[in-house]
Amino acid sequence: MTNATDLPGLKVDELDLEFVKTELRDGVAYLKLRRPPANAHNLQMILELDKAVLAIRFDDEVKVAVLTSELDRFFSAGADITMLRDDDPYHVGLLSQTSKEVIMRARSIPKVFIAAINGHCMGGGMELALACDLRFAADTDAQFGMPELKLGVIPGEGGTQLIGRIVGTSKALAMMLEARTFGVKEGADLGFVDRVFPPGMLMEETHAYAKKLAEGPLGAIGYTKVSLTEGLEMPLYAGLAFERQLQNELLRSTDSREGAAAFLGKRPAEWAGRL
Repeated sequence: MTNATDLPGLKVDELDLEFVKTELRDGVAYLKLRRPPANAHNLQMILELDKAVLAIRFDDEVKVAVLTSELDRFFSAGADITMLRDDDPYHVGLLSQTSKEVIMRARSIPKVFIAAINGHCMGGGMELALACDLRFAADTDAQFGMPELKLGVIPGEGGTQLIGRIVGTSKALAMMLEARTFGVKEGADLGFVDRVFPPGMLMEETHAYAKKLAEGPLGAIGYTKVSLTEGLEMPLYAGLAFERQLQNELLRSTDSREGAAAFLGKRPAEWAGRL
């Protein structure tokens, strides 16, 4: 029987994509957007991102994922506006739906995704950042925002659904209705940005954080993520049942026994190193 990771395209460090550069270091997969001048995404870029996210799902060498940009000033300016002007509206809608599917795939994978926001993050770019579990940013003049109403459309790549889950309904609505931009400090105050690092330290600090996660109890880390992201969409009783199911699986794991033995023995735990 063929192992899934033996199939082409399911190893992160073997991908060769035009608009998404992939790297693997210390168990941390890097997805670096690279479509100059502003990482405005089109269908090809989203399909490449989907391929990279799918590889992260199957690649056992990947413990944590970081989404960032290879460009100096832009994380992503969002969807390519020329598509809204020139393309068939039906196909633009299909692209929007595909973006949502990539976002949902990333949210369902029991591996932590971190957005390392190293430049302006607008519209659909902000929605890609919202797909991640955590968002780190450099303390620069980078601007965030969802200005879609200025184009006569809504934040349609998951934005209307995700931003309210992060910052609260009224703040999210005001942000979208006002279609204004805001800086890193306000992004942190709102809760959109989880951590702010000094300029030039973003990638180093993000890697240190991701590496620490990659060296931890991966099953428990992954299940903590999906218990939260999927459980919050359920009625409380169903969410508690889902949490119980995941916990029962973990209680039968090698890491669970090792964690208890290490705690009682007052020594560092030696985790299994895989989900």
